[in-house]
Amino acid sequence: MATIPPYLKKGDTIGIVCPAGYMPLEKAQTCIDTLREWGYEVKVGATLGSNSTNYFSGTDAERLADLQQMLDDKHIKAILCGRGGYGTGRIVEQIDFTQFKKHPKWIIGFSDITVLHIHLWSNFSLSSLHAPMAAAFNGGEASNEWIASLRKALAGEKALYQCAPHPFNNSGKTSGRLIGGNLCLLAHLIGTSSDYKTKGKILFMEDVGEYLYSADRLLYQLKRNGKLSHLAGLIIGGFTDSKDTERPFGKSAYEMIHDLVKEYNYPICFDFPVSHNKENYALKIGVKYSLQVGKEGTVLKELSGTLIVWMGGIRRIVLG
Repeated sequence: MATIPPYLKKGDTIGIVCPAGYMPLEKAQTCIDTLREWGYEVKVGATLGSNSTNYFSGTDAERLADLQQMLDDKHIKAILCGRGGYGTGRIVEQIDFTQFKKHPKWIIGFSDITVLHIHLWSNFSLSSLHAPMAAAFNGGEASNEWIASLRKALAGEKALYQCAPHPFNNSGKTSGRLIGGNLCLLAHLIGTSSDYKTKGKILFMEDVGEYLYSADRLLYQLKRNGKLSHLAGLIIGGFTDSKDTERPFGKSAYEMIHDLVKEYNYPICFDFPVSHNKENYALKIGVKYSLQVGKEGTVLKELSGTLIVWMGGIRRIVLG
């Protein structure tokens, strides 16, 4: 079973932290203003707009302390990561989840935040939100459907997403708990305390800025480790800004992935709107979804099920 945090209501507080790369406060201001317009209070952590002079939003100790404080604060009902980049894997082993397990809350983000999503699921069966982060609200995008999907997810609305057909799709219908995130992190977490099981799961993946040969290597790491062998289904999101070498790799990212997974019989969807671009639907890690891939397109639907929900600090079994 999955343990999901309570959904948010107006007046609840969302904390914003940067457990990885640096982000100026002004680049998160539209996000902060929008969350308040939605009816939430916002608490800004010390790592957002910190005085850091290098890549990270603070030292490992500073980023750990900021995230730990947000995890332990019972008044904060969700934690939105300002940005990803790199750095969460440097501190995840030192996080104390004792209070968080007693009073879970939504962890929101993608890219490097995949580390937190997978660690929470594989170790504690805790659900979290792979979803847009603070910068996605900028440039007049705060009202787009991708940001709206985050708002609906936080409020407890069940997701129903659709996308166009793709020639590489493998048709079929399945259901299973959804896990996934950034391909690079999914590969790097293998063999760590955050390692994860994929049997019977719907796995999704996306990536950005990888050389094609590097993405191929990461995919083969998943395949050789058995992560792709016994899935219920596979969702391929955006592989944006892929780079090639001077001597061409010879295939596009999707061609490469198709060749690698075409032997499997489970449903496979390509070009699903989960990516480093604005097309990035909110997806609940560990929650059960149905996936239907057909000639008319793909439908991903969040299902009811047996979930352990936290209400006022009390564990309650909810049968959907």
